[in-house]
Amino acid sequence: MSLNERIYKIHQLLEGRRSVPKAELLSKLGISWSTLKRDLALMKDSMNAPIVFDRDLQGYRFDRESPTVGPTYELPGLWFSADEIYALLTMHHLFSNMDSDGVLGSHIKPLLSRLTALLGAANNKASAVQQRIKVAMVGTRKLPPKNFQVVGSALLNRKRILMDYYSRSSHQITQRETSPQRLIYYRGNWYLDAWCHKRNDLRSFSVDSIKRVEILEKQARDIPDNKLDEILGAGFGIFSGKKIRWATLVFTPISARWVASEQWHPNQKGRFLDNGSYELKVPYSKETELLMEVLKYGANVKVTAPEDLAKRTVLEISNMMKNYE
Repeated sequence: MSLNERIYKIHQLLEGRRSVPKAELLSKLGISWSTLKRDLALMKDSMNAPIVFDRDLQGYRFDRESPTVGPTYELPGLWFSADEIYALLTMHHLFSNMDSDGVLGSHIKPLLSRLTALLGAANNKASAVQQRIKVAMVGTRKLPPKNFQVVGSALLNRKRILMDYYSRSSHQITQRETSPQRLIYYRGNWYLDAWCHKRNDLRSFSVDSIKRVEILEKQARDIPDNKLDEILGAGFGIFSGKKIRWATLVFTPISARWVASEQWHPNQKGRFLDNGSYELKVPYSKETELLMEVLKYGANVKVTAPEDLAKRTVLEISNMMKNYE
């Protein structure tokens, strides 16, 4: 826990209590008595925190009753962790772009107010936080709010849905009766994991590709979470499957500086080679999305296994070259 985090934790503990024993402060903060003494002294001397030790209550508290002399108590600017900043700004972005006239409209406004207050906590203006820190959403597709609401309602009420679904790969619209299992926000877009009663199997559907949807008065079929993860989360990317293979990718020493710290899949295996290159082994089911990710690195990566994936990569590069002949 950093110094800033400890100061805010001490503030939270003292703010909401009549007094807090020394032992509890040490336990909650996970620090030594000498560190706590330094933190309390810093808060009192540098931030004018009205912290006193109350002998009657045998604990520390804020002395709010004594008259203020000199500068008032003020916390330093709040900094969130990387995960917290990403979560807060992503939620703010999602809510800001939702249809405020939809079913969730009355709930979105107060949520946005709370998020804005969090982003502007401890004297950091929310507008300044949003100006200085951006969450870039690249490749997002427009989502029909009405369809999203219907899907979400069926999902939570455990009902089946009947939908007209547009497949971009086949350029066809088919009618599907599905049992929704879970919604996933992946790389800026929403996907629905569902049991497809037409295919009698689990499938992932792009919510933005649903052209028409209605809720059926039929109970949805429930699939255990471990089964969903086993089939839909076993391989690389959003569209996975039962048959898993392993791709071996070798990145040049330059690309290795980035790729070595990236997570492509929870079960990936990586190691540095003697020449500084980085070998990454990733499980996959459908090669399309993996191939797109590999081609992104151009000459800085080589597919070494399996052989058919390497050949498919060569073919794709050859077809790309034809566009420039």
